Amino acid sequence: MDDQIDELSALEIGDAPLLPVAAGGAQSWTQSGAQTRSQSPSRRSSSRYSLYAYPATYLLMGINIAVFAVMFFSGPLPALIQHHDWSRLLLAPYSGQTLERFGGTSSYLIQSGQWWRLVTGTFVHVTVLHITLNLWCLWNLGLFGEPLLGKRGLVAVYLLTGSTGMLFSYAWSLLTGQGVLVVGASGAVFGIAGILIVLLSNRRLAVPWEDLRSLRRQVIFFAVANLVLGMTPQALGMASRSQLQLLHLHPGMLPRIDNTAHLGGLLSGLLLGLPLLPRMTAGRERYRARQRATFGFATLLLCLFGYALARFSQGR
Repeated sequence: MDDQIDELSALEIGDAPLLPVAAGGAQSWTQSGAQTRSQSPSRRSSSRYSLYAYPATYLLMGINIAVFAVMFFSGPLPALIQHHDWSRLLLAPYSGQTLERFGGTSSYLIQSGQWWRLVTGTFVHVTVLHITLNLWCLWNLGLFGEPLLGKRGLVAVYLLTGSTGMLFSYAWSLLTGQGVLVVGASGAVFGIAGILIVLLSNRRLAVPWEDLRSLRRQVIFFAVANLVLGMTPQALGMASRSQLQLLHLHPGMLPRIDNTAHLGGLLSGLLLGLPLLPRMTAGRERYRARQRATFGFATLLLCLFGYALARFSQGR
């Protein structure tokens, strides 16, 4: 996997032009790749530096960590550390009131006009385990996504797909009549996975098709596996108390995972990738122009969708 990451890192499609693969396909790339390796004996040593060449990925991770750090003294963690109760550190949750105070996406507050929470909620997390898993996924997908999207592109996809996931969750809460409080970067993570599934389908990239297909399979497996995991607590929630006891579980132990936000992020990522796919190998300026048009249009659609939901909620 590291070698595949290094090859993608060298592309930097989002910030530099990329020539399409010649008619020979993977064979012609392999020949040029062999020449590159023979001319660059220090390639292995430089690959270590390439792991630090993802500023947008680390910026997004840093914002998530900074928000969690600011929340630290408003939650249960200081008391647990003071009493050396290490076993509860990973799963000790912040209260709903605290999550709302730091920008959580509350359906009631959105309904009262606080639409900015669709964005801020993507940087707020409930537990140490919650933020750890989300940042681990963001880091791995960022290593693939930033070379293909560029720095600005990755940040835009995070914000757009994360907000779309939150908006999907809000729409579902309006339809069901149940208020929700949704937080976390997982909608944006699914969005990055969705756009990668599309972009890694481009056979004209200067990477062997087998390598691209292997990377795409990994991203698809990630998305499907995490969607299934997100459905598991809901499925277990339908079991009786006696059935849960057989599994040494009780209803309070089941995490509350909002798969609606995951699906919203994944679908929006897939849709964002479709207009970008034909321009990936057309040169930097054309590709970035297509990105600006795509992300601008997506922002407009997102605002219109939010406006329609606002009118719907007022008419109920």
